Amino acid sequence: MNEVIAKKKQIWALVIVGFFALISVSTYAYNEYYIYLSAYLWFGFIYGMCLQYGRFCFASAFRDLFAVGVPRMVVGIMISVVLFALVSAFVTATGISTFHSSPVGIHSVIAGFIFGVGMVFAGGCASGSLYKTGEGNGTALLVILSISVTQASFVDIGGWLNKLVPASWHESALAKGLPERINVGDGWIDQYLAGYVWDKPITSFAEMLGFTKETFAGAYIGNVLIGVVLPALVLLIVVFFIWGRKSQMRELAHKMGNISFRDNFSGFRNMIMSSKRTAIAGLVLGIACGLQMFVIEGLRIKFGIRNAGEILQRIGSDFGLSIRGTVFDPGYWYVTTQEAQWVGWGMQKLGWDNMDNIFFGYINGIPNPALNPADWMSLALIAGAAVMALMNNEFKFKKPTRELAVWAITGGALMGIGSRLGLGCNVGAFFVRVANGDPAGWLFGIGMIGGAFIGVKFFNWWTERQMAKELAILDI
Repeated sequence: MNEVIAKKKQIWALVIVGFFALISVSTYAYNEYYIYLSAYLWFGFIYGMCLQYGRFCFASAFRDLFAVGVPRMVVGIMISVVLFALVSAFVTATGISTFHSSPVGIHSVIAGFIFGVGMVFAGGCASGSLYKTGEGNGTALLVILSISVTQASFVDIGGWLNKLVPASWHESALAKGLPERINVGDGWIDQYLAGYVWDKPITSFAEMLGFTKETFAGAYIGNVLIGVVLPALVLLIVVFFIWGRKSQMRELAHKMGNISFRDNFSGFRNMIMSSKRTAIAGLVLGIACGLQMFVIEGLRIKFGIRNAGEILQRIGSDFGLSIRGTVFDPGYWYVTTQEAQWVGWGMQKLGWDNMDNIFFGYINGIPNPALNPADWMSLALIAGAAVMALMNNEFKFKKPTRELAVWAITGGALMGIGSRLGLGCNVGAFFVRVANGDPAGWLFGIGMIGGAFIGVKFFNWWTERQMAKELAILDI
């Protein structure tokens, strides 16, 4: 019976692959511009397979580390970041990178903190929730919906929140001279972006050290070595001595005298190599992330465009383009923004004007989800995770309990707010930025780690409190 079920799941996996292949072939046959969307699709598919195979989830990584002292996933994430950095550095040095650094400021730390608390509450980060949705996890789907609805609403809210806006933000935002269609004076997040974030410096580790980032010295010495490898190494050493070394101490308890440098080095190496599955997933994920930038920029050169909004105009679908004729088209792995666009598009259709704010109306647009390249990437990520789960017999529909649903919605809302304040999530604001030598990525990461720590402590306190209540009832 088990063999029959496994066989059926494998058939479903092949059906999914065949369906996406059919979409790519048929749309390309209809119009060659669709190969741009298909590129996003297949990279998203690869990301989904990697995430599911390696069980990559930032929430799980920090929860496992802070709650039970298991560093495996943190190690896997750092491996993936370094590998992505090596590939992206080559792309950057050759002048065909699609990456753009983010403004550097304390806002990234605060945003990361809010996001970190939220991902622990929800039981999954943004990318982790996407791949878990592909496994049939209903709670993860609620997380994605909560993140998306929160973002789409948060970017357009003004009212009483405007009373919290400093006068300097308001004046700076109005001074930017944005088009009248963008009602920048009546939106909290608009004034935060145009009046505060946009005034912060934008740089990279290479530029901070005096290099030109589009050179091999700048890309590999400034961004990779100084901006990625050394900080990642320091982080892993800290993780080893606080958490990873404990298992080594137990193994060497019989040894007389102090543990030598050689013993510590051996333990550190064993921690790095502790999970081949996670390491393999990190290897493929890192390489794929770098290659996507290379491929997308190559297609932009081929079609003579700078943004997918031009492609949508050429195929006669200009609804939802920003006031500048653009749509969200990062050119690399990204999540949360496109999910917010799904909801923003639906809200617009239902009568909520979501095109008078900076997020949708000036930068990202809300195009038809069926023609949005980043949408294809996220949907394919879910599908890729589903295929891997089916092939490994790990796919199973799981309905959320009422308690899990509350945590998912609450955590998702916090992640949605953190994503918009930080201009990205655990992928866009941390993983991609860090790998490309952006200091703002580490700032978001510091906040995210702090938020995850507080989230784990709160969650443990809450669990113990609920357990105490149940035991008290039993005593009665």
